Order: sequence, then structure tokens, then C-alpha cells
Amino acid sequence: MSIAVGDNLPSITLKTNGPDGPQDLNTGDFFKGRKVVLFAVPGAFTPGCSNTHMPGFVINADALLEKVDAIACMAVNDAFVMGAWQKDQNAERITMLADGNAELAKALGLELDATGGCMGIRSKRFALIANDGVVEYLGVDAKGVDKSSADTVLKQL
Repeated sequence: MSIAVGDNLPSITLKTNGPDGPQDLNTGDFFKGRKVVLFAVPGAFTPGCSNTHMPGFVINADALLEKVDAIACMAVNDAFVMGAWQKDQNAERITMLADGNAELAKALGLELDATGGCMGIRSKRFALIANDGVVEYLGVDAKGVDKSSADTVLKQL
């Protein structure tokens, strides 16, 4: 079962890219006392994620950060890949969360079985707004980027 509006986000230790390489980031600490937009993609550097989903958040970062404390992007990739993708996308204002083992995706009930395409377990494409770790909005896309786009998130704020 998937996480829902009104639920608390789980506390999971992920990796993020720090100045000296990958470092731990605990989601419980990251979301505590802040309003955060979290969006997830099936994979860094994939066409839909790189050409449509991420650019919307990069372009709308100023407008989003007027209404929230942080923007985070999660993918089932390692911190090195997430760091390279952040640079490639000019996404310095977005915190990159590497969920390398799909632990957060599974804890949210939003994992995607992409083993048929030799891509393993990934995350579904989604976006959520959390206030002090409580989900206020959740949009999950089966296809396309309608419910999880930056434009849609902005309308929810």
C-alpha cells in the first residue's frame, strides 16, 4: 500500500552528494520542521526524467523556494550518479537523494519493478509536498509527468 496524504514520511538513511563525496542523509531529520517538495524519478539520465521532469523543477526553483524550504529529487541510483546528474541539469538548488537500494521507494510503497527492462527495482515517478514530515500532497504518474510536474506542485502550494 502506498503512502497517502496525512501520513508521516518514514525515517530512512539515504546518500547525498557532499563536498567530499557521498554522505548520509536521514529523511526524518531532513523533513523535520520544514516544508519540502520531494519528487522522484525512475532513473537519473533517462530521457523523460532529464528532458521533462527535472527541467521543470530547475526552471521553477525560485517560485517553489518562495513557498517551501527545500526541493529534493530522489532516484534509485547511487550518490555519484545523482551528483553527476545534478551538475548536468544545473540543479544545484535541488537536494539529490540517492536511494540506491530502493529502501525509501519501498517504504513509501512507490517502488517500480523494472526488472523486465533489466533496470531492477526503481521508484515510480511521483511528487509530494511534506510539512514537518507529514504528506500534504501526493501525485503519482503511471505515464507522463502530469501529477508530479513542477507546475502541478506549484498549484498545490
